[in-house]
Amino acid sequence: MLTDEHLTQFVTDGFVVLPDAVEVDHCRQLQQRVSAIVDEYDPAMASEATRFSTVDQSHATEQYFFDSASTIGYFFEEGSFDDAGALQRPMGEALNKLGHAMHDLDPTFDGFSRQPWMAAAMQQVGMQDPVLLQTMYIFKPPRIGGEVTPHIDRTFLWTDPGSVVGIWVAIDDATVDNGCLWAIPGSHRQPPRTRFRRHINEDGTVRGEMDVLDPNPYSTDGGVPLEAKRGTAVLLHGQLVHWSHPNTSSHSRHAFTLHVIDGATDYPADNWIQRTEALPLRGF
Repeated sequence: MLTDEHLTQFVTDGFVVLPDAVEVDHCRQLQQRVSAIVDEYDPAMASEATRFSTVDQSHATEQYFFDSASTIGYFFEEGSFDDAGALQRPMGEALNKLGHAMHDLDPTFDGFSRQPWMAAAMQQVGMQDPVLLQTMYIFKPPRIGGEVTPHIDRTFLWTDPGSVVGIWVAIDDATVDNGCLWAIPGSHRQPPRTRFRRHINEDGTVRGEMDVLDPNPYSTDGGVPLEAKRGTAVLLHGQLVHWSHPNTSSHSRHAFTLHVIDGATDYPADNWIQRTEALPLRGF
């Protein structure tokens, strides 16, 4: 359960850091499951794989990205391939992330994503009907782990009114050297500047479009690093400006992220995550 001090910080700063929220052994179990999932991937398919980049958002034009709302998708770092398009690193050091429906498809991720303290925390921050929207296992591999540009989660996970909350868990120690989270305390009180929408093309394929609500980019002035030991959880308000730098170190920075929305709010049909009746969104 969150303390009164935690709740005050969440309201004031837009985030709260919770050391030792997850047992180290539980983190190791998730890493072991991820290793097994990675081993299931055929490296021969990598030449046609989706590269994930928050800088150019090129993945947002690919059907694979949108399909991953209901699958376990594999997304690669730009620096994982040579000039000929061949994978030049082991899979575990080439992936940007897995996403986005592991919590509803894999028993290990299901258990990790539905810990009782997480459900309690979402109710404490004001959710009437917490719904698990997406999960991501982020690799941030040594030397090539890509930058995540300043953004707010509501841009991509929109409800009216805004309700998304991120639960970010350090699976490895996260430091300034290996690309820890950064955030601007209090930035959640400013309105969104962008909104990402799902658009259906004439041929029935899907692409993403970014609506610009305010052309001024998010500033990083006043940003603070959120260094975190393995097992630390960070709760992130959906309008908090946050980012991470590239991982130029020799150490990975694995992390798990769960995004939760309030089912009592309106979830527009042009949000990029759309589930079928066969795999509906559900709560804790």
